[in-house]
Amino acid sequence: MSTLPTPSGHTAVDRTLPIPPVDQPARLAALVATIRAKTPLVPKVGIVLGSGLGSLADGLEDVTSIPFDDLPGWPAATAPGHAGRLLLGRLAGVPVVALQGRFHLYEGNDPGLVVQPVLLFKQLGAEIVVLTNAAGGVNPAYGPGTLMVISDHINLTGRTPLLGQNADQLGERFTDLTDVWAPRLRERLHAAGTAEAVNLDEGIYVGLLGPNYETPAEVRMLRIMGADAVGMSTVLEAIAARWVGLEVCGVSLVTNAGAGYSGVPLAHEEVLAAGAEAGPRLARVLARFIAGL
Repeated sequence: MSTLPTPSGHTAVDRTLPIPPVDQPARLAALVATIRAKTPLVPKVGIVLGSGLGSLADGLEDVTSIPFDDLPGWPAATAPGHAGRLLLGRLAGVPVVALQGRFHLYEGNDPGLVVQPVLLFKQLGAEIVVLTNAAGGVNPAYGPGTLMVISDHINLTGRTPLLGQNADQLGERFTDLTDVWAPRLRERLHAAGTAEAVNLDEGIYVGLLGPNYETPAEVRMLRIMGADAVGMSTVLEAIAARWVGLEVCGVSLVTNAGAGYSGVPLAHEEVLAAGAEAGPRLARVLARFIAGL
């Protein structure tokens, strides 16, 4: 891997370095060795906490916390609202691994780096991954504060983490995505929402490259395509998770109306504020969901 020295003493990782599937096993082995030197916990569930949703980590018990840049090949997180830590602990008594923050394409990261945390979940023993994100509302009925169970996705990033020579020991060359968002897990999420008196809608998430927000014309186009929410993450992670055989489910927090709906400019401060408001609701749902697995 390409690295550079920094004044802080950490090693700067070349985010742009291509990581084809065939290179992932060696990189994952180094990550697992580093983590196993700190904790023997074998997680059942992996969780990715999106912008403003890191508060779910407060509910973890017996936590081992590892900053991203203490892990081989991982840079520090740069996105606002992303703490940049890998957490291993227990949630509702269930062993979990959680990513408090994530890597995005818009930070200049190669797709292979973007999905490496999800691949790591599998290597650590997880069977299920829960992907969360902050999103813009493309469906006018899904206003700020809506929690949307993801039923399907549209990948408009123009990228895939599976490009290049395959690693057959991790997954098949051609990955089927018919039920990438597992119907049984979606049902369990809705049941958890009902039990916690938290309303959950359902819809299609579309992933774009970012970091700019969409134009009003683009929002109208996405709605015509069938999208209900739009964001800058998640789709590559879902692809990689299915590649290695993880079951996938996810929830989008709609933090703002899509461009052109509200008549006011979009700002990332809205995203973080909505996350602070809805985070506790989502945390209750996910704790109930995980406890019932």
